Parts: sequence; structure tokens; C-alpha cells
Amino acid sequence: MDGVDPVFMTLSPEEIFFRAFRTADFDICELSLSSATVKSAEGHFPYVGVPAFLSRCFRHTCLYVRTDRIKRPEDLKGKRMGVPEYQLTAMVWARALLEDDFGVKPSDITWIRGGIAHAGRPEKIKLNLPKDVKLEVAPEGKTISGMLASGEIDAFMAPRAPALPPDTPNVGWLFPDPEAAAREYYKRTKIFPIMHIVGVRKTLAAKHPWLPAAAFKAFEQSKSAAVERLQDVSAVKVTLPFIEERIRQAQALMGEDYWSYGVPANRHVLETFFRHHHAQGLSSKLVTPEDLFHPTTLETVKI
Repeated sequence: MDGVDPVFMTLSPEEIFFRAFRTADFDICELSLSSATVKSAEGHFPYVGVPAFLSRCFRHTCLYVRTDRIKRPEDLKGKRMGVPEYQLTAMVWARALLEDDFGVKPSDITWIRGGIAHAGRPEKIKLNLPKDVKLEVAPEGKTISGMLASGEIDAFMAPRAPALPPDTPNVGWLFPDPEAAAREYYKRTKIFPIMHIVGVRKTLAAKHPWLPAAAFKAFEQSKSAAVERLQDVSAVKVTLPFIEERIRQAQALMGEDYWSYGVPANRHVLETFFRHHHAQGLSSKLVTPEDLFHPTTLETVKI
């Protein structure tokens, strides 16, 4: 990175986010888009955003249901759904999908918050939800995975699959073919959901105003190198077959730069997220890209 000699730490997103939003442990780090939006709206965001989108994912795969009760998304009205944390970015996108495409509002569901594999998971940041949102805490000692398996809840929404014993009966995806559903969703909306951004500690950015742009440049270069290596199938870089075919499919659907960084190429995605985030009661005001991202990262140098 220009002008920086970084010391790298490789941690799970859950640990990074917990430490970043509780105690701002890092100078530069990956951040949850939702948590960053909550804090930005409150005026207490310890970082300034960099629009390098390290994690993106269609969230049709994050919805599991009791297949003996739920046959279609509209059946979720009046039902109980488990979530690990209400404000997770994936949850915002999944609720937006349910509301926009199927008319299922957050207030139509009773939400049960609990750990996926371990009981007692707390919400990272304090929330002030609308009065019509029904959010309960899972009973002590219980996980939302276990409650789904036992039938105590009707559905499950999380960035990770439920932790279930093999061959657990009557549990499956809400969308039987989530990839086909996601492709159709993208064709209609041109939205490839953004999950994570990069943050630079605000005090550092104030002291070194060039730093966010330098970080953005570094992440752009890193992404370009990663994509180039991924496309070199003389010796594949991931332990998965059909990588070359998958890349071609993504480019055919989404264009050459199918994992775009930067605000201009993603303004409609960000504004859709911010609109739903505010409507779901997670942000106290409607956040804009200009609120979240450092001004030096809103445009890039062109030669």
C-alpha cells in the first residue's frame, strides 16, 4: 500500500466486527455494511468507509424453512423465524427480498434471536427497532438451529447454514433452486448484494487524508490480481471443479467486472440497501454513500 507498511491479522469476520464496533481495535479492517450504517446514522462511526466490497453474496441461500409448514415465501406471514442478529447485513438484504418480491414485511414475522451453533449470541450493537417489530431472545441454552430442527421455530435466516445433524427431516431451503432465483433477481434488479466494506480509523484518516484513497487503490489492485489468478486455470487456485465455466457464467450474466468496487458502479445497490436499512428501523436516518465513504474514495484516477 502506498506510504504504508501494514501488519496483517487474519481473523474471522465475526471477531473482526465484534472488536471493531465494540472497541475499534484496528486501524484498517473489514466491516459489516449494516453495522457501519447503524453507526454512521447515529454519528458514532469510529471508521470512515472505503468502497472496496470484500464480501458480496446473493442471499437466497440464507433462508431455511420447515418444509412441512412453509411451501412459499408468502407462508412466512405470522410465523417465527430465527436470526443470529437482527441487524446483520445478510438479514437486511433477505428481509428486503421478502418484502419487495413477496410482500412479506418484517412486522409480519416474529423474530427469534440466538446463536447458530452456540447458545447465547448477543447483538453486537444496541438497536432501537420500530414498535411493530417483534424480536425475542431464544430460550437460555438453545440455538436457532436446534429450534428449527425441533420445530420450535418455522424458519431460519442467517449468513451460515443451520448447524443440524445429517438428514434432519423437514428442513430445507425456502427457494428450492436458490441459484436460479438469484439469477432471475439479478436480471430484474441488477443488484449483487454488498455485505462488507473496508474501514479506516477516522482519527487516522483525519491525520493522513490520503490514507483512505491509498487503501482503496491497494484493494483494487489486490482484487485485480486475485481475479487474474482465478482465471489462470493451468493450475486452479481453489479446490472446486468447473471454475472456468463459473467465471464465464458470471461474466455473461453480470459483465466483465462482475465484482465491481467503487461507488459509481454500485450506487443503486448501496442506495437500495440504505433505503431498506432505514425502513427496517435499523438506521435513525437515511444514510447516503457520501455519508459513509471518505470523499477521496468516491472517484478514482483515470489515465
